[in-house]
Amino acid sequence: MMIQPCPFVVVSGSPRERGRQHGAAVPARVKRSIELYGGQLGELGYGAAAKTALISEFAREIEAFGAHYIEEMAGIAEGASVPLEDIIMINARTEVIAKARLIRNKPVEATEELDDGCTGAIILPERSANGALIHGQNWDWKAECAETAIVLRVRRDDGPDFLTFVEAGGLARCGMNAAGICITANYLESERDFTQAGVPLALIRRKVLEQEHFAFAIKAVATTPKACSNNMMLSTVAGFGIDFECAPDEAFPLYPTEGLIVHANHWVGQVALTKLRDTGTPRVPESFYRDWRVRKLLDEAGGKLTADDLKHALFDDFLTPHSVCRPPRPNDTGNLSATVAMVIMEPAEGIMEVCPLPALNRSFTRYSLTADPQMLAKAAE
Repeated sequence: MMIQPCPFVVVSGSPRERGRQHGAAVPARVKRSIELYGGQLGELGYGAAAKTALISEFAREIEAFGAHYIEEMAGIAEGASVPLEDIIMINARTEVIAKARLIRNKPVEATEELDDGCTGAIILPERSANGALIHGQNWDWKAECAETAIVLRVRRDDGPDFLTFVEAGGLARCGMNAAGICITANYLESERDFTQAGVPLALIRRKVLEQEHFAFAIKAVATTPKACSNNMMLSTVAGFGIDFECAPDEAFPLYPTEGLIVHANHWVGQVALTKLRDTGTPRVPESFYRDWRVRKLLDEAGGKLTADDLKHALFDDFLTPHSVCRPPRPNDTGNLSATVAMVIMEPAEGIMEVCPLPALNRSFTRYSLTADPQMLAKAAE
């Protein structure tokens, strides 16, 4: 089965110009993103006026966080010839869909799988064979998102350039910047979710990638109010990584142990667990062994690890299909759930490798912060 690599989109200029270039480069993928999430709102009974009212609430949160984000989204909308509200919806999709459910009193079913069922890992320099930090994750979500994912390189005049693996129309997902800061994120859930307004998660990740200094990347993650819980893993090429289990109004840090951080989709910090309730277990029960498997495989690979060792751990099919690397399969709501992509970042080299649908495909494409993309000749073993 030939799976196409993610398109590489390089943009520069003002926020509006960058957005236009993004939208014009991948209009079909932007429209597919809109279809996926707009369709969910339609199923919840949202007509045009109700959809506009709902999305405008999030537009206000985003604008207050940074007016240039709305400018860039307006550019994407122009470039792809779609309404601005649909681009805002893509960037606030987790929050928009959840809020829509709350308003319609259609809570998520216990069996339904939600956003970002991911497994992430950071290998610090002391555990790395070449002495350079490695940061990666599997992103588990709708298999159809393999049709919407892109790698976006943003050349900036106002801060470090960055690379992000993102759904077309989005401003950021996981990624790394020219200052050597990397971010990945994983779904978490608690009883505090959607009890307050907050900045959409995608915008917080984007803010991280705009930072020159790691301290300010931490500040963006740990202090920005959120509408829902999320786990965010941050690392710096200088040789440090930290994980923040974030409730909407509080962030709990987890430090590396034995040169590694591994996190899936359940709360593990003891302080967090004494203060809140993990309500996500019905949706991600396999999370409890996914992070255990990745750590176990990394430890078995030895004291000094390579990017290939991390790939091997993230390809793990223990207890498939409920595994670290998931093949596409219909879930209980009829959506196809899968590991959409494996993303491996080596910030010292400015390289991100992406393997779409890794349960079916072992070919990585390399994307560079500075050079043109090239296909990797070798597939992962």
